[in-house]
Amino acid sequence: MYSFDWPWMFALLPLPIIVYAFSKPADNHQKQVLRVPFYAQVNQLTQMETTHHKPDYSPMIVVAFLAWVFLIIASAQPKWSGEAIEIPVSGRDLMLAVDISGSMETADMFFAQDAVNRLTAVKSVLLPFIRQREGDRMGLILFADHAYLQTPLTFDRKTIEKILYESFIGMAGSKATAIGDAIGLAVKRLKELPADESDSRVLILLTDGSNNAGIDPVTAAKLAKQIGIKIYTIGFGADEMIVRSFFGRQRVNPSRDLDEKTLTQIAESTGGQYFRARDTEELKQIYQALDELEPVESDSLTFRPTQALFYFPLGIALLLSLVIALVKLPWVENLFIQAISKQATSNQEKRRKP
Repeated sequence: MYSFDWPWMFALLPLPIIVYAFSKPADNHQKQVLRVPFYAQVNQLTQMETTHHKPDYSPMIVVAFLAWVFLIIASAQPKWSGEAIEIPVSGRDLMLAVDISGSMETADMFFAQDAVNRLTAVKSVLLPFIRQREGDRMGLILFADHAYLQTPLTFDRKTIEKILYESFIGMAGSKATAIGDAIGLAVKRLKELPADESDSRVLILLTDGSNNAGIDPVTAAKLAKQIGIKIYTIGFGADEMIVRSFFGRQRVNPSRDLDEKTLTQIAESTGGQYFRARDTEELKQIYQALDELEPVESDSLTFRPTQALFYFPLGIALLLSLVIALVKLPWVENLFIQAISKQATSNQEKRRKP
């Protein structure tokens, strides 16, 4: 279906005709500044040349009016609207909080048989999880020294995927892990939702360390519980890693700083659950379990795809204006005059022939 956003713009179509009808013609009479003795002869020759060779610009008037018509059509904002598409809505509002502190650079994970750091492994699992969230509104928080909201709750999963994919360690700091700030920011954003949707508000928080900056995460979890936000926490990182040192190969625990006790307390106090992921496969299983969260029934949304079409009439108006401008150029006008003169001479010769 085709329609116009500003159909009242068509009321301006007769404006050039109105201006032409009520405006006075320009006064071309010019006072003589310089007197020459042969002015009468020059004026006579000029009038003769004008009479015989002046081109007829009436077609240009039509072209100019057509350019005006297409300009008005473009100003009316034409658009095409497709058939209505029904979008399933689960009623869930999922806020994702992802740790991007310096410890996420630890290369204790494997993806496609290659050793990768923790943030790369999280992206490889979390991006497909986001793609499957059809019907859920999602938001993204990245935190390290501080917590930052990257996207508010939205159905636009592609934007969330892009922002998460382009995230890197250090963009929110790298020396600390502000788990409490991430929870507090999620509470602030989810609190803005209507009270009757409280059962659908969920925060999924992933970290590989312990809170050492910002507010106390347990206190922030209490605030989340008061407004009905359910928090699921994920502790990420391998339990064992082989490193090379001066004394040879050694086994170390790269997750020794992970505060599982606090993460468990945060989750259980809000009715959620704590998960431990030691590799990408366990992380996948955790997100599959989170996928089974019971949705809250909600009305579906209707989306009608639209496409703006104003650039087509605008381009035509521009081309017609370009034609008018070219005709007004002196060398083009001379060609125009020569063509008319040749045509007139040809017609006269045809009339002279018996």
